[in-house]
Amino acid sequence: MFGTVVVGVGIAGLARIRDLMNPMPSSPSEHLKLLGFVSRRNFGNINEAKQISLEDALRSKDIHAAFISTENRSHEETIRMFLEAGKHVLVEYPMALSAKAAHELWEMAEQKDKVLHVEHIELLTEEYKQLKREVAGKDLVKGTLHFTGHVLDENKTGFPAFSGIARLTWLIDLFGDLTVTSATRVKQKDKNYSRMTVHFQTANK
Repeated sequence: MFGTVVVGVGIAGLARIRDLMNPMPSSPSEHLKLLGFVSRRNFGNINEAKQISLEDALRSKDIHAAFISTENRSHEETIRMFLEAGKHVLVEYPMALSAKAAHELWEMAEQKDKVLHVEHIELLTEEYKQLKREVAGKDLVKGTLHFTGHVLDENKTGFPAFSGIARLTWLIDLFGDLTVTSATRVKQKDKNYSRMTVHFQTANK
């Protein structure tokens, strides 16, 4: 069995704990054993999973991999700590708030001979796979992708573009590399409203 720890117990972290404790029959998850979770808040236990300190998670020889589900801004530091401790890492997107930091982390994982995987679960859903089949072999002439969400705490999540990083991953996976041609942002503090509009071009324009 492969010992794991979940770091962060928001929506994503709780889902990880649930799935690790109740793996799908015959799935790779059956070979993973949840040895605890790490949180700044004091929970004690969540179902059968026990809370452990970050220090214990890093030191434990029985923990081979960490599932990082914290706020965006802390991803980079947490990944570094677990790679330094010789653990494999799965992190919810985005891996870091800058491309430079992301490249450094990839290099560090390579040097340590550890897996560093950025998880984007939407790309594994049947709905997305169907969308990919529908656009295969077609040329994108023009399109619009619009999505909404609640206002995010930029101190934790980073610049607003990061709240849309999942959708950018969709577009790159479907249509190849994209170039940003323009980007604008509108903010109305009195209405607690923010909108970002970005225009991209595909490689064949």
